[in-house]
Amino acid sequence: MVTKAQGEKVTLLCTFTLGTADEGILDIEWDVVQPNEEQPVIIYNRDRVYDQYHMAGRVQFVSQNPASGDATIDILNLKPADTGFYQCKVKKLPGVQTHRVQLIVLEKPTKTSCYIEGSPEIGTDIILKCKSQEGTPVINYYWTRTSGTELPATSSQNPDTGVLMMKNASHIHSGTYKCVASNRVGTDECSITLNVTPPMNRGGTIAGAVIGSLLAILLVAFIVFCCFKKQREKKYEKEVHHDIREDVPPPKSRASTARSYIGSNRSSLGSMSPSNMDGYAKTQYNKVPSEDFGRTLPQNPNYEPPKVAAPNLSRMGAIPVMIPAQSKDGSIV
Repeated sequence: MVTKAQGEKVTLLCTFTLGTADEGILDIEWDVVQPNEEQPVIIYNRDRVYDQYHMAGRVQFVSQNPASGDATIDILNLKPADTGFYQCKVKKLPGVQTHRVQLIVLEKPTKTSCYIEGSPEIGTDIILKCKSQEGTPVINYYWTRTSGTELPATSSQNPDTGVLMMKNASHIHSGTYKCVASNRVGTDECSITLNVTPPMNRGGTIAGAVIGSLLAILLVAFIVFCCFKKQREKKYEKEVHHDIREDVPPPKSRASTARSYIGSNRSSLGSMSPSNMDGYAKTQYNKVPSEDFGRTLPQNPNYEPPKVAAPNLSRMGAIPVMIPAQSKDGSIV
């Protein structure tokens, strides 16, 4: 059995001695023995080397002339997948001999980190932890102290989990600590500086937290109050705006306008004199809109509106009125 680390080189030994009765062609073959098959790695036959298999470029014979009795090979840049049983078969008929070796490829511990769990205060239990992110199990962890004396008497460590616990810590526990992670093929390490400090003023911390919480609550309440007040103001403005619109009287219809217009003209007619009625009937009365405003009157160019005689106007209660006239320059005549 041979154990190597990932990325390293391994040498698998295979030597032989030919017998006097062996007269056939020399054939050397290295295989990886699988549960149901043998997968070739490298072959020597008729003074030629064949290595274009799954390990191409990583396997070679140590001797330039394997026929001399040395069929040892080197495998470079090992991978965990290279783990397995390797068989060296030397055949020169009628003689045939085989040799097997087990190869185990492990990964070294790498990316090891150290850290403190909890608050490093005087009087508390301090826990230092060590862990490798990569590496083939089983990995063991060992803590040492690089500054000052050895590990404190109150400390204890677990090599399987990488935990170092120090109970009832004090100033003497301060210092630099190193953790070494190891397995069968390699090691890795990390370090951390521990500074044990006096305990914090928890009363002041709690009081500060309470005051901060109260201030935050007050701030939230103030924001909510402002938002609520703003919403109420907007609602009030909308209600006032709607009330003003409701108080405005609706516009008069065209029919009512026409009736009022006719009524006003009738009252004016009542105050006119018979002598002036002819001109008014020609110029004004025919402009009075009909009560049925929406109906269009027939268009007849020869149609003339009826005239009201002066005696009829007198019976209707009309009063004669003198209407002043104006000259072209604007003076009253």
